[in-house]
Amino acid sequence: MADAAAKQTWLNRTVLGVGLTSLFSDWSHETATAVLPAFLAAIGAGPVWLGAIEGIADGLSSFAKLAAGHYTDRLKRRKPLAVFGYAFTALATASFAFATHAYHVLIGRAAAWLGRGVRSPAKKALLAADVPPNAYGRAFGLERLMDTVGAIAGPLTALWLLEATGHSFHKVFLWTLLPGLIAVASFWLLVRERPMAARPQRSFLIGLKALPPSFRRLLVGVGIFGAGDFSHSLLILYATRMLTPVHGMARAASYAVGLYTLHNVFYAGSAYASGWLSDHIPHRKAVLAAGYSLAGVTAILLCTGTNSLSLLAAIFILAGLYIGTEEALEDSLTAEIVPKEQHGMAFGTLAAVNAVGDFLSSLLVGFLWSAFNVQTAFSASALLFIIGAILILRLR
Repeated sequence: MADAAAKQTWLNRTVLGVGLTSLFSDWSHETATAVLPAFLAAIGAGPVWLGAIEGIADGLSSFAKLAAGHYTDRLKRRKPLAVFGYAFTALATASFAFATHAYHVLIGRAAAWLGRGVRSPAKKALLAADVPPNAYGRAFGLERLMDTVGAIAGPLTALWLLEATGHSFHKVFLWTLLPGLIAVASFWLLVRERPMAARPQRSFLIGLKALPPSFRRLLVGVGIFGAGDFSHSLLILYATRMLTPVHGMARAASYAVGLYTLHNVFYAGSAYASGWLSDHIPHRKAVLAAGYSLAGVTAILLCTGTNSLSLLAAIFILAGLYIGTEEALEDSLTAEIVPKEQHGMAFGTLAAVNAVGDFLSSLLVGFLWSAFNVQTAFSASALLFIIGAILILRLR
């Protein structure tokens, strides 16, 4: 009877609140991100500035997740920290409206991503605390689905706003404050904080060492997989290059954007579907290993250097499926393996490992592609993906 009740009540106000918060927050910053390159060009800042802005912001976010993960486990209440992080991100993103130089954007983006890093471990810990363990997959999968809906809505909103405002970048940036503040309100009003037992006040290093050995083994698998998990913006470049000789540059670029939209639709769907599946089979790790294996198939198909639209569509669909599975299941497995009083530290550490993987993988694939060819670059990814899948399957 207890299990039946848990299954009926997993979709509660906290799950809904976290999902809506992710949707509106992603809608806000993806709207800004969509027009950021054009805005920087308009104020005379080139690709070097864009690279510096994104690199510094991502680095700060990764550091903040690790530090906030440790800190949030020491708090009696995690919710205020998460609310602060969402509010800080919303205000910092809207501050682009007042930027006149590239360094203004750098400061605003760094602040926004710092807020993002601060809120992330607290948000995930609060979600896990209000959901029965047999529903972790569905809860984290739904959060990823709604986050991706926001990521799809953002660029579409940016295009509409540019037309409606006569291509006023400043008005687009100001508009981001609306979904950003709705995200803050959703979290504040809907997310519950479950009382937790008193937690020991550990130093950062002791807290890191106290994480379960099985979680450390999970991090090894995640890290090796992540070292091959290239940025999916490279898929857009790949499709554009492969299609240009046949369709011309302009049409190839349009096809590539369309394929990426298809990718995001399957990404959103697979996040929830894989989470649901993992709640209904004996071993959750099998679904994550299957997702990692799908990534291997995707990389092998990329080695073909195809210019077939139908095969490229299949590649983008597979990429969307595996990234949704990866994100939902890594969080779900973490919540399952690690005791609730250590969830903040665990989610922060997982995020840091993923951030290092993202950095290394894009460098690795980009270098191998430039120095050798497409086959070498994606063969290396495929190998790392398969090793990661094997390590996840070996988890106890």
